[in-house]
Amino acid sequence: MPEIAKYRHRGDDWLGVLAADMITPIFGPISAGGADPFIAFIESDLTNNASYEAIGDAIPVSEVTLLAPIAAPSKNVFCVGLNYHAHASEFTASGYDQPREDNGAAAPSHPIVFTKAATSLVGAFDDVIVPWNLTQEVDYEAEIGLVIGKPGRAISKENAYDHVWGYTIINDVTARDLQKRHKQWFLGKSIDTFCPIGPGVTTADEVDPDALILECWVNGELRQKASSRDLIFNIPSLIATISASVTLQTGDIIATGTPKGVGIGYTPPRFLSSGDIVRVAINGIGHIENRIV
Repeated sequence: MPEIAKYRHRGDDWLGVLAADMITPIFGPISAGGADPFIAFIESDLTNNASYEAIGDAIPVSEVTLLAPIAAPSKNVFCVGLNYHAHASEFTASGYDQPREDNGAAAPSHPIVFTKAATSLVGAFDDVIVPWNLTQEVDYEAEIGLVIGKPGRAISKENAYDHVWGYTIINDVTARDLQKRHKQWFLGKSIDTFCPIGPGVTTADEVDPDALILECWVNGELRQKASSRDLIFNIPSLIATISASVTLQTGDIIATGTPKGVGIGYTPPRFLSSGDIVRVAINGIGHIENRIV
């Protein structure tokens, strides 16, 4: 199955198959209100094998606006902190971490899970709008994103991949000063527009989750590069951990953590400024690119 994206064209919203520089409508136009149409599409796919047949001509992506694939998940976006060894070290050394029982010297013994408000979700090429009166220390965090298909509670590691419908790209934009000031991560990560996602969701059958290469550039400079094999807690472990406490539902989003190379990892820190362009790419999925304003 392909990569499915939500997009706006001539005032109407649609779902379409995204391939190269073209998008082909398969569902729509989408009416306002009600359940998130992308979640409804996944549910249809799980029960009836949703149709991927074209209902119109392919359109150049340059002529549409890509939207956040899932704008209204049932919960906040699940996020995982300190899930790459080198990033755990750089975060501790930055002085922005809170004391942990291991003083940050080693990898966490269990996944660190927090959330971003769903209202932070924006499209793959939308601007990130920063309230500069609230924060002056804005950072980027490139991440591999999962979208849950089949719901479940207490999912075993062995069965975890059965619950992944697809993969996407996430930039977990973070206000570091708020993160430090409030001694937790929710407010600094949940500012409106602080979760670019997309460009669509690539179905799980098209992805080798152990061979994903995650890269991030700021103004053309490569800042982050890592493999999904570098995760401290792999995808099955994350799904098992989260679902042990919370029932995962169709359309839930999990951001798996960011690797070394974030702004606070530099001396002095390299925070984002108005006009900066952040590009995040994953092989086989595509890229997102967002301007800081």
